[in-house]
Amino acid sequence: PDGAGAGGPAGAASEATLHGPRSLLADISEHARLLILVDDLQWVDIPSLRWLAYLTKRLRGLRVVLVCTLRDGDQGAGHALVREIAASSTQILRPAPLSRDATRAVIRERSGAPGDEEYVRACHEVTGGNPLFLMSLLLGMEARGHEPTADHADRVRALRPAGLRERLASYLRTRPRAVRDTAAAIAAFGGHGDPELITELAGLDEIGFGAARRALREAGLLADAREPRFIHRVVQDAIESAMTVAERERWHAAAADLLYRSGRPAEQVAAHLMAVTTFGRPWSVMVLRAAADTALRRGAPETAARYLRRALLGHRPQDESRARLLVELATAERGFDPEACQRHIVQAMPLLTTVRDRAAAALRIPPPLLGAVPPSTAALLRGVSDELGSPAELDGQAREMALRLEARLRHCGHENPGELASAMERLRELGEDPPLGSAAERELMAVLLFSGTLTGRLSAAEAARTGGRILEREPATSAGAHTALPLVVVTLFAAESVQDVGSWLSTEQQTRWQNATGADSVLLLAERAFVLVSQSRPTQAREYVERAMGSAETDWREASIMILSTVALELRDPALSERILARARRRRTAGLALTAALQILQASVDAQRGLRSRALESLLACGRQLDVSGWRNSALFPWRPHAIGLYQRLGDSRSALRLAEEELAWATAWGAPAGLGRALRLKGWLQGAQGVPLLREAVAVLRDSSFELELARTLVLLGRQLGGGPEAEAALREAGTLAAACGAPWLVERAEHGLGTASAPKTAVLTRSERRVITLVGRGLTNQEIAGELGVSSRAVEKHLTNSYRKLGISGRHELADALPA
Repeated sequence: PDGAGAGGPAGAASEATLHGPRSLLADISEHARLLILVDDLQWVDIPSLRWLAYLTKRLRGLRVVLVCTLRDGDQGAGHALVREIAASSTQILRPAPLSRDATRAVIRERSGAPGDEEYVRACHEVTGGNPLFLMSLLLGMEARGHEPTADHADRVRALRPAGLRERLASYLRTRPRAVRDTAAAIAAFGGHGDPELITELAGLDEIGFGAARRALREAGLLADAREPRFIHRVVQDAIESAMTVAERERWHAAAADLLYRSGRPAEQVAAHLMAVTTFGRPWSVMVLRAAADTALRRGAPETAARYLRRALLGHRPQDESRARLLVELATAERGFDPEACQRHIVQAMPLLTTVRDRAAAALRIPPPLLGAVPPSTAALLRGVSDELGSPAELDGQAREMALRLEARLRHCGHENPGELASAMERLRELGEDPPLGSAAERELMAVLLFSGTLTGRLSAAEAARTGGRILEREPATSAGAHTALPLVVVTLFAAESVQDVGSWLSTEQQTRWQNATGADSVLLLAERAFVLVSQSRPTQAREYVERAMGSAETDWREASIMILSTVALELRDPALSERILARARRRRTAGLALTAALQILQASVDAQRGLRSRALESLLACGRQLDVSGWRNSALFPWRPHAIGLYQRLGDSRSALRLAEEELAWATAWGAPAGLGRALRLKGWLQGAQGVPLLREAVAVLRDSSFELELARTLVLLGRQLGGGPEAEAALREAGTLAAACGAPWLVERAEHGLGTASAPKTAVLTRSERRVITLVGRGLTNQEIAGELGVSSRAVEKHLTNSYRKLGISGRHELADALPA
């Protein structure tokens, strides 16, 4: 070339600059092989890149190997000289993602110990084997002091390292506009979406989108899948952090428009509308309502409520349309926030133009089945009922509403003796074969039956017969959970119609379980646990109770707490009872039913802990409260059976016998087998040898009950009271067989012990020291108090008690009273 070109002075100088190092390399490699390593080629300065580009074309004849590393997707990787060097390579190695074994090795290197398998699996899953992501994740876990154990696997999945987010955001800000827009479009769709929609949202053609997608994948941000999906949630965070609030809103608004025009499901469109603060689209409210309806049908009321609250923000006029939105919001809230439900119904009432609409809205407020009804709710229902008119004067849909309002109003007075008496008069007016053809008639009958059950003015047979007819006609739908119909289940539990409830619950659960909200699912679990414990299957019942206890964030309904308390009483587990009590105390308000159920459960715990006087005082106070309200059904609130045992253990046999006679009189009138058998057993136990005929009668009655565990208890007591002989041996053997089938090893031991000692006098079982300790236990003293009384160590007291329990064939203090004669 001429002039100032490559052959001119400047070109010659450049050639000499490059040629000198080449000669040096030739001299070095003449006597030994030479390896040149260049890390991060994309960051190399320009003069060095020129020399490397010159060298790659002149390696022939030199004993030199040049190895460079290059990060795909980095901005520097696109420089012309970098591309020229890469194009000259004779071999390209692309490291695959780290395997799980490689991930485990990195974790071991960082922590100095092999990670638990669950921890390793979590690290590998969330990083996809990307070394940068893995190292950032491990650094974040180390900074929080988390060891690589299985307990921290969930934290691995939730962690979004801030350092990695900022690094990715910095990287994305330097990318070409097409790459940034593609990343933003993917982020707008939540990190995954339809490629066609993403392409359109990013404003690219197919070729441009393919190139941008390839760049993101090469940078390790996208998973290698057909659907554009970020490898980790932190990528989405990085993209959003690189945008302003206005930019994020624009992307979501554009995504909502695109999805709406494409005819996509309402919830997909609504997800983007929720991220937009302005309502500039006439179809927004319609879409949000449709999305809420879909969310409700799939069992997500809290999601539905969020959509409807957003719709209300966009609907300013105080008109009937706003009222309907408020009613829909209340419908979504009634399962998890009854107070908000009522508040929104009250707001909607003045905007509704017809009495039927107001009645329908009022009926959306769920009745607190066993709790106190707020006066404002009762006043609201009464006002609408008066406006609508008497059911006898109406027909069609208006009559149905009037009957349902009557049911709610009667239930509002379930703690008032006068209202309960009025409900019984209404029940008698309907005759022996009351109409149950419509849902409203069944709801009214559920309330009237429950009133009769509370007062004991019905028999168990009457309650079971009518309650069974209601269940036969009542479809298993989730809507029934927000009416008074679940009272039928409580009534049938009290009537011991367990088989009918069990079969109905199985059908109901198949329908409701998938769509049940938290409170609904707890109620279903509690009902199922009660059926199982009534069928003498305590192990399976406990499993359902534990599942209910796992709903930590759920606001339990009164019915759920009452049923779970009853189950805990039957299981005789103080630790489980205390967990239920602690969970129930979170409620802000409690009606008489809930208060009584918790008092009885707490008294049971106190008695098992040795605090008998306090337990008895609490039970007697509970009984007085129930009596004032006219609630005398011991099947629902079994305070008397527990108080009888405590009276006897405290040495007041006269009071125990008096209460036992009251319990027997009530149980005879109610007529449920288990309740009657238990009352006979308690009175027979108090009468010692003279009570054997009552125990025999109790056994005969309990053979007609599904409460086989109660039968086993009675048989053990009968065998012990008989003292010996064929009848005693047969009773104890049958008790052991039943107890084993029910999963009650403690009762099996008592039966077996009775078989071994039935002919021995009971006074010869315990030593003098053991008797002294047992006597003090009977007075309600704790182990520490007994040790102080006798001047011995607590360990000595524990040893005496352990020996005594073993000799008597019992498992603890709570069985001591049944094991000793009066």
